[in-house]
Parts: sequence; C-alpha cells; structure tokens
Amino acid sequence: MKQPPFSTAQETENAFYDALEKADLEAMMTVWAEDDEIVCVHPGGMRLTGVEQVREAWRQIFNGGAVLRIKLRQLQTIDGKTLTVHSVYEQISIDGGTEQPPPMIATNIYQHADNGWRMVVHHASPAPSRLETESRRGKLLH
Repeated sequence: MKQPPFSTAQETENAFYDALEKADLEAMMTVWAEDDEIVCVHPGGMRLTGVEQVREAWRQIFNGGAVLRIKLRQLQTIDGKTLTVHSVYEQISIDGGTEQPPPMIATNIYQHADNGWRMVVHHASPAPSRLETESRRGKLLH
C-alpha cells in the first residue's frame, strides 16, 4: 500500500520517529524524498547522500535488533512555504537497557514537493554534557 502524501512537515516528522521506533525500513523510506541530494548523518557517522546510502544505513541500524524509544523535547522550527527546519533534542532509550544514553541534538529538514512533505536532511549528534557546555562558554567554533 502506497503512503499518501504527508500534508505537513510535522506529520512527516511524526512518521519518521514512528518508523524509527518500529524499525520499519519501508515506513522510514516513505518519509524521505526520492532524491540523490538527501543527506543523513548518524551520531559519530559519516555523511550519507542519496537514497541508496540512506536506505542501507537504516537497514543496518534496524537489523541490529535494538528496540528504541524516543522522546522529543525543545522543538525549534523555521517554517517556510517549501522548506521547514526542525531542531530537537532526542532522548533515546533502548528497551531492556539499564543505562540512559545522553540526549542527541537532531536537525531535520523537510521539503514540500508535488508528493507532499518529505525529509531531505537528518543530522544527529550527541548533546554536550552540562560540564562541557559550561567550559565552552565564550568559545565559538564557527
């Protein structure tokens, strides 16, 4: 059954995190634009471009067998007519795990086209700890 177009960037984001929690590769790929310019960067990973690299990375993650639970907080959005940027904190937990991993900061970019809203960029990295944040005050990287 073909996925109907997502009518909003938020609907697309909801489907992205739902597919991630369910480890559903086909649902995950319906979220992404079918474009060789899509970009995905997993925490500590290389930049992946194009549908094939993105699909393969998600396939490997899902085949790892971990059941993930994701809680989002501090959503910041930049909305445009055809492009929307979401910045969120992802608190990811692994079912059956005893440790609470540090949160991730993710930037998700969605583009509107004839087939509705689709993800074109997902970039996640570990959030700095409070101590790291305090020691970096006043130091700019860019």
